[in-house]
Amino acid sequence: MSKKVILITGTNSGFGWLHAQTLSKAGHTVYAAMRNTNGKNKAKAEELSQLENVNVVELELSSAESVKSVVSAIISKENRIDVLVNNAGNFMGGIAETFTEGDIDKLFDVHFKATWRTIKAVLPQMREQGEGLIINTSSVLGRFSSPFMTFYNSAKFAVEGLSEGLHYEVRQLGIDVAIVQPGAFPTDIFGNSEYGSDTTINAGYGELAQIPEKIGAGIGEFFENAKPNPQNVADAVLNLVELPKGKRPLRTVVDALTGDFANEANANVAVQYKNFVSAFGLQDLLN
Repeated sequence: MSKKVILITGTNSGFGWLHAQTLSKAGHTVYAAMRNTNGKNKAKAEELSQLENVNVVELELSSAESVKSVVSAIISKENRIDVLVNNAGNFMGGIAETFTEGDIDKLFDVHFKATWRTIKAVLPQMREQGEGLIINTSSVLGRFSSPFMTFYNSAKFAVEGLSEGLHYEVRQLGIDVAIVQPGAFPTDIFGNSEYGSDTTINAGYGELAQIPEKIGAGIGEFFENAKPNPQNVADAVLNLVELPKGKRPLRTVVDALTGDFANEANANVAVQYKNFVSAFGLQDLLN
């Protein structure tokens, strides 16, 4: 197995933190991206920097120039970039009507637009190499939309759409695009949850306005009883990295307890997608 040069976003906590440790331990060269490396994330940046094969880089995902600069620096040093893991994300829940345009922009910028910024930055080098792997983090809620998480789900739906179409566009160039669909895991994303900011709407929903808090309590109880292990997601990413080019599945569900419905949906869509593409004479893209 060849060692890869890997850029991971959102490595200061959660899945990204585990991805950086897991992939570097496997011998890959990891560029662990986060913001505020000299501020609130300084301790995390210093801890990751102590690991073998890990280089911490300051990255502001909302800035296309920051993304381009980081990717260019990696390529300049390594002469290649093999894997991009788009992991950074945030969670916002609550009644859909409480979401302002600003709330929606915030969600879609980090989940969708930032994902595209990093992809667009790495694609030229991957095309030149004739190989590469882009892993985008979605969710089982990128397949089905749960009430009171409507806009978070919508952002993940957007990631799914971007990833699926791109998967077939670039595979002929030797580039794999893969989606990881985790279920609920105890990571910092829930501890940093935000809600729609137009709270004046809540009163009009009566008792329904209490449901988002009940969902939060239910997730906490689920974590306590089921104890899902976030390392499973990092292991799934490592598996994708180490699979041969062209053999990586488009979607990987990581949810042993509730993921059957997502796996079944993925399988059904794959069959119908083949029929759809073939109807337009594009079946060669499936090979």
